[in-house]
Amino acid sequence: MLTKALLVRLEALPGKEAELAEFLTRARSIVMEEPGTVAWFAIRFGPSTFGVYDVFPDDEARDAHLAGGVGQALGPNTGVLFSEPQVEKIDIIADKIPS
Repeated sequence: MLTKALLVRLEALPGKEAELAEFLTRARSIVMEEPGTVAWFAIRFGPSTFGVYDVFPDDEARDAHLAGGVGQALGPNTGVLFSEPQVEKIDIIADKIPS
């Protein structure tokens, strides 16, 4: 069962919406190398608000993801593509995923 998740909200800086969408699209290849990241979704909430939702079996996998490539890429792009990311650690109480 999945027990942990992350919801990251990213507000694109003016005129950087397309670049942020491309950044998130490219991030997929990094996440594909993370065995502990069970599912990962780059999402768009509105014209300039983007996000990432991902799920993990435990705290260790979530922490490894945060310390990994995508997590490391957020820092240098803060203030360049988006304002300060809002990162929420979430506990999953039930799930339905393909087996």
